[in-house]
Amino acid sequence: MPSKPTDIHVTGATLYFLPVDTRIPLKFGPETTTYVTCARVALSVADANNNTAVGWGETPLSVQWVWPSDLSYEERHEAMKTFCRQLAQAWRTFKTAGHPMEVGFAFQEKELPRLLKSFNKSRGDRPMPWLGALVCCSLFDIALHDAYGKLLGKPVYETYTAEYMNRDLAHFIEPAAGADVSFAGKYPADFFVPDPPKELPAWHLVGGKDLIEPEELTGLEPNDGYPVLLRDWIRADGLTCLKVKLRGNDPRWDYDRLVKVGQIAIEEGALWLTSDFNCTVTDPAYVNDILDKLCLEHPRIYGMILYVEQPFPYELEEHQIDVHSVSARKPLFMDESCHDWKLIRLGRSLGWTGVALKTCKTQTGALLSLCWAKAHGMTLMVQDLTNPMLAQIPHCLLAAHAGTIMGVETNAMQFYPAASLAEEKVHPGLYKRRKGCVSLDSLHGAGFGYRVEDIERKLPDPVFP
Repeated sequence: MPSKPTDIHVTGATLYFLPVDTRIPLKFGPETTTYVTCARVALSVADANNNTAVGWGETPLSVQWVWPSDLSYEERHEAMKTFCRQLAQAWRTFKTAGHPMEVGFAFQEKELPRLLKSFNKSRGDRPMPWLGALVCCSLFDIALHDAYGKLLGKPVYETYTAEYMNRDLAHFIEPAAGADVSFAGKYPADFFVPDPPKELPAWHLVGGKDLIEPEELTGLEPNDGYPVLLRDWIRADGLTCLKVKLRGNDPRWDYDRLVKVGQIAIEEGALWLTSDFNCTVTDPAYVNDILDKLCLEHPRIYGMILYVEQPFPYELEEHQIDVHSVSARKPLFMDESCHDWKLIRLGRSLGWTGVALKTCKTQTGALLSLCWAKAHGMTLMVQDLTNPMLAQIPHCLLAAHAGTIMGVETNAMQFYPAASLAEEKVHPGLYKRRKGCVSLDSLHGAGFGYRVEDIERKLPDPVFP
């Protein structure tokens, strides 16, 4: 591979686990989260002239989202933490040099499958899925990009160009068969919006266990100064966008939930809804029937639904469901199924029209997916993994540069706002939603603009090395 003097390689990794308790339960499909571990890494890099820098990356290890299973939460939780430690060792000794897109891609193509195969061999009949491996890998990949920007003294989004990358996009991705698309001579920056906004509409998550009406209160709710009921959230944060978590296996409940949330949205001045069926639907007719009934009985609420998110199972290759009938009604976005651009290509052939990007699937992978989807006319969204602390920053920057259908999903302030108090002092607009938006004004400087040196957070003892 050609090389540039700005190419970097990894020289060290320091891994931390930050425990976080939720203030209210967060429901993922059939499971409910009450605590999570955020994995954070400081990754050291050097260039050919021995100039050095340290970058930071962080991702919540959202067990139920990445690894739906009958295994206990704690077994999966500990397995992911163990895999993070193994990844820290692997990254520290990974000597491939290049731009972060090239190094990150090489690690995901070569090392990560090998490491996961070995890890799962030790687990026998309790394997961790590929999505779990991606989430564990993402904090290291994010830190790699941050370190590169730090070493150059530039915001990292200014480095995704021919000036800094050795390879164009054709090295990483290829067009769909028959598409009038070429990635030769193209770089990620060619697919970013030309003037990234400093303010983004914020999507609020209406979880399956979230309280809607006063009669649902039990007296056991937290009394911590933050809202509990949906109306209070809308009023406090000026919300205009609501994402409604549904069951996907109970059509009456799902329909009633959409109607109830939609009516509250109308009464309180919110403008947009999305419906998230939690990957539990196996027949498009399930979604179509709900949408059609809503269109007939509550046309205004139907009109407020901006898109439908991932009704169908995670394993797209195993469940190749033709979804054109759903996307004929509403834009249909892949989330859990779109691990990489190849799966997005398959999804597009089945009728999916949009892609929900997540930094927790790695910054490298998110950018490649962004480029592939945009080149093929697919719409983008950036979805949350309930990102607190440092994890919120690359997440929002991705949304700003991607050009999403509408803002960014951000819900850590609902489920564990206290976790980010140290970061909030430096970046107040990112950890509180004002007038329905989050603000990126405080982000400046090299890398992702974390300004870690200004954040007064005492980290626990490292778990690696």
